[in-house]
Amino acid sequence: MQEYGITESGAVADGVTNCAAAIQAAVDAAAQAGGGRVMVPAGRFLSGSVMLRSHVELHLCSGAVLQSSLRPEDIRPFRHADADDAMDGWNGGFFLGACGGQDITISGSGVIDGQGRRVFFDRNEDNGFGECPKAAAAFRPRMILLEDITDLTIRDVTLRDAAFWTLHRGGCRRVRIRDIRILNDDRGANNDGIDPDCCQDVIISGCLIHTGDDAIVVKATGPMTRRYGPCCNVTITNCVLHSRDSALKIGTETCGDIRNITFGDCLVKDCSRAVGIWVRDGGTVENIQVHHLVGAVRRYADRYSVPGAPGWWGKGEALFVNATRRAGQDNFPGVIRNVSFDHITMKAESCLFFAGESYAPLYNIRAEAVDLTLCRQGTQPGGLFDEQPSARHLYPHEIPALYARCVQGLRVRDCRVRSGGPGDWSGRPALLEDCPGAVVELDAE
Repeated sequence: MQEYGITESGAVADGVTNCAAAIQAAVDAAAQAGGGRVMVPAGRFLSGSVMLRSHVELHLCSGAVLQSSLRPEDIRPFRHADADDAMDGWNGGFFLGACGGQDITISGSGVIDGQGRRVFFDRNEDNGFGECPKAAAAFRPRMILLEDITDLTIRDVTLRDAAFWTLHRGGCRRVRIRDIRILNDDRGANNDGIDPDCCQDVIISGCLIHTGDDAIVVKATGPMTRRYGPCCNVTITNCVLHSRDSALKIGTETCGDIRNITFGDCLVKDCSRAVGIWVRDGGTVENIQVHHLVGAVRRYADRYSVPGAPGWWGKGEALFVNATRRAGQDNFPGVIRNVSFDHITMKAESCLFFAGESYAPLYNIRAEAVDLTLCRQGTQPGGLFDEQPSARHLYPHEIPALYARCVQGLRVRDCRVRSGGPGDWSGRPALLEDCPGAVVELDAE
């Protein structure tokens, strides 16, 4: 494969000069030749937005740092910004991107740096706990946005300090992400790790993700749903995940359907939730398999005393499935059906939570071989249910080991719960509300 060095195109490794034009020239030259490898050598290269092309590999050598500019004039805006896309965060633009194409690769042992440290700042809004989301500057570009790509590979690289979503893929097909590291500020708001958005045939494996917002989020945002249809056939395996929100999240953006998702053989390290599955926007989430997870979930301090300020979603639930309306909306939130959990070993502060509504019940929720140890791990008192973002929001509630509401076809078998020390567990194994024909085999110790 022909190699194209960015320094030969004029890039300067001083961390000050905007090298976007030089890097783009190398990418374009490789594309015009029918394909090639663009080499980023050791050194720190500051750059504005760069568009990747078909049949081009962006390779970061050992010691290479490709650093995003945070100047709005250096960052490429999104190609669509419709008024009804505001809920999806369509603002700020992106650092590395592609729109349309095939056979694109990002590889190497180097680093892509989003400079989130210059964006996030601590106002001590949780009164000294040092756990709530930090405040953020108004302009925060995504680190990577790849849209409508067939045969996309991202491997080995380190993505560091994202200011907003780290790795967002919309409408991509045949995606392989393996052995990458995402090392973000774990108090950074909206710095999701990996976001497959209306993508098909995705494998994410062997990744280490340390971030503030959700580690991996499978979603169907409005813009991507309108362009590419459902999100389906996503496998996530052999990852180590830390987040102050969910390790794996499905939703809340569910403008389209999400189906055939497998999540297994992963380590969950001190997240707010291990798995969270939502519908809010009318889509159907179905055929979800979660298996062989081990780890711990806990509650972190937040800043809900500040009007309009964000806080972490999750209060230490190992498993969370929820269908309900957003606050102020009267829409049908969508359908969740055919979700199975098995061989889950988790230390948690709150219960297994499976809750629909009379107008939006859950269908066929199964849990088998779940081993739950309930105890206090964080700094905050419990006794809360958390269904945000929704009209129910946060509210005090008894904490059983299992809470289920409006579930048709609930099966809980060969599951066990025990106390691991002081905490908020009431001692009740299960609390069911409007769950006809439920079968619950949950041994409490």
